[in-house]
Amino acid sequence: MDRGDHTTACDRQAADHGETDLLRRCVVVGGAGAVGGLFAEHLLRSGAEVLVVDPAPGAATGASAAGSARAVNVASQDVTAGSPAGAPPAGEARVLRGDITDIGPELAGEIGRADLVLLAVPEQVALAAVKQVAAAMRPGALLADTLSVKGPIAEEILAHAGDVEAAGLNPMFAPSLGFAGRPVAAVVVHDGPRARALLRLVESWGGRAVRLGAHEHDRLAAATQALTHAAVLSFGLALAGLGVGVAELAAVAPPPHATMLALLARIAGGTPEVYWDVQSANPQAAAARAALAEGVRTLAGLLDGRADGEAEFAAALGALRDLLGPDLGFYRDTCAEMFGALPSYEPRSPHESSHHEPSLNEPSLNEPSLNEHSLNEHSPSTSTSSPVTTER
Repeated sequence: MDRGDHTTACDRQAADHGETDLLRRCVVVGGAGAVGGLFAEHLLRSGAEVLVVDPAPGAATGASAAGSARAVNVASQDVTAGSPAGAPPAGEARVLRGDITDIGPELAGEIGRADLVLLAVPEQVALAAVKQVAAAMRPGALLADTLSVKGPIAEEILAHAGDVEAAGLNPMFAPSLGFAGRPVAAVVVHDGPRARALLRLVESWGGRAVRLGAHEHDRLAAATQALTHAAVLSFGLALAGLGVGVAELAAVAPPPHATMLALLARIAGGTPEVYWDVQSANPQAAAARAALAEGVRTLAGLLDGRADGEAEFAAALGALRDLLGPDLGFYRDTCAEMFGALPSYEPRSPHESSHHEPSLNEPSLNEPSLNEHSLNEHSPSTSTSSPVTTER
């Protein structure tokens, strides 16, 4: 939903509070992680009561997971099972140390009172938790997740969560970038007023909720995330195979190559588990990688010295222009703007740390964040928090 420039902060706040009438009490599991922290922060701002559940919630006190640019303002007390929950100051979240795959009485009580339980955790944790979380929820409450792959979690929900509403969200951006103007893939498994309220909240935060089926989501995620990451990683592996130093490359790199180096640095400097999950968890990722390999073979076939090779090469470029269709001009102009914003390369001393801190005017190539699902496209700081992502 595009609210345009005429929507005021008061309008958004009123809309938020209207939606949180249905989502008043929210439990964010993995709220110490980057993705969970992003949602906890915005739910708090919208007027909801938020409980952050994490095996090590102390890591979230005053901020989300280490390295995340998003902060969750949580209460100073560390609420453990069996202790009184207390009432934090307005606009702050409570925290509860707990394992969502082994729900104790205190956590079960909190889940039973919640309007929304959001699982911002790795896939295997979420899949293991669905049955007992749904059993602890009251009928008609909303179970949501932020997984980067939706097929398996949708099957678990259909099998074990028939009494609750259910929706999967996948922010298709790094959490540090925020919702404004960015797509959030939404797979609604069990529709209802609370599921629709959550999607309206996402839009009131500036996001674009894009409703998809679980299979369609995973097919598109394979193309937008698995294929993209595979192309960048393959580029890096090819560079390593050529035996060329990055410093000598960067000294003469044209803008397309500099952009690829920047993408490679962003992924290589990220959390390996995130990119492993993107490639291994999505059942359609293998087809995306196979298509990438076939594309390289096709290109090589056009350049094998045949007399008509140049004409076929031109025809292939024409087919790619047709693929982009009416969006060709938009992406061509976007690329020109990106190239114009590239900073000049400055050679570094071999003794200078590769993990130097960027200056205030230097863009970081390893910007930490809350999925890219992303994902997506999750910080490994705890066993159930979503790892910090540098790309979704």
